[in-house]
Amino acid sequence: MTVSTPDWPDSPLDAVDAAFAALTTGPAPMTLDLDTLGPDSGLPGGVMTLPALRDWLLRHPRAYAARDAVWRDLVCRARLDGPSWVIAAVAMAMPALRRHAGRLHAGWFGDAADLDAEMLTGFLTALRDRVDLAKPAPYAALCMAAWRAGHELLRATGTAIPVEDIEHVIGPRTPHVPYGHPDLLVRRAARLGLLEDCDLDAYIDLRLGRRSIEPIAARLGITVDALRKRAAGIDERLADALVKGLLTGVVSPEARAYLRKQSVHRTRTRAGRVASRAGRAAPPTAAAI
Repeated sequence: MTVSTPDWPDSPLDAVDAAFAALTTGPAPMTLDLDTLGPDSGLPGGVMTLPALRDWLLRHPRAYAARDAVWRDLVCRARLDGPSWVIAAVAMAMPALRRHAGRLHAGWFGDAADLDAEMLTGFLTALRDRVDLAKPAPYAALCMAAWRAGHELLRATGTAIPVEDIEHVIGPRTPHVPYGHPDLLVRRAARLGLLEDCDLDAYIDLRLGRRSIEPIAARLGITVDALRKRAAGIDERLADALVKGLLTGVVSPEARAYLRKQSVHRTRTRAGRVASRAGRAAPPTAAAI
């Protein structure tokens, strides 16, 4: 895709449309095989170009199952298959983004491109990390994230009130909770053996960084369901440790030894499961045939 600089649009949304046009025209346009999205989705069968699929979804606004199936696939591709699918996902949502932008522009006195850029940033952040594909309506969640980002820009620019002397401002000025460093508690939990070192970065990315689960699972070489179960177990252990004061107080040598023993047990159990699956998947040897 080659676009000369003078012809490149100034508006972020127009730029996405231009890039999408380049990706979906020509001899090899981007397509989706709708047969892979499930027999009960209500989608037409076969391979369809993305602009044609967008038009179909617009003509069927109540095809909720079809929309969810398409957008789960689009979000996964955007997270795992590269920038082209990121552009495609934004462009597939462009009718809603344009509609939201038009409403927000009515209360905006700055450069329209700045507001569009803020909305696009909100959409991309949700696309990359925030939207949980285990929940329904990922498309609605993405569009709402774009709307909130634009609305927050309006609110922030419209309600900021300068004051000459902060000491004369009435009301509390302390930071809102949480203002600490929960990652330090998680790292202490790892040192105590409440979670294994191999899970530490993944858990911080997932729970504290609110990153999307699919790339993290792919990086670890496990399924999304396995990572969800692993994170849920860590959640339970951390909650119990907080109640008992293990993460905020002094831990006795006996408690440390017990927690470390439990960690070793979990590691051995996990290794045993991996070995068992590998054994079941291995082809028969010549001696066994």
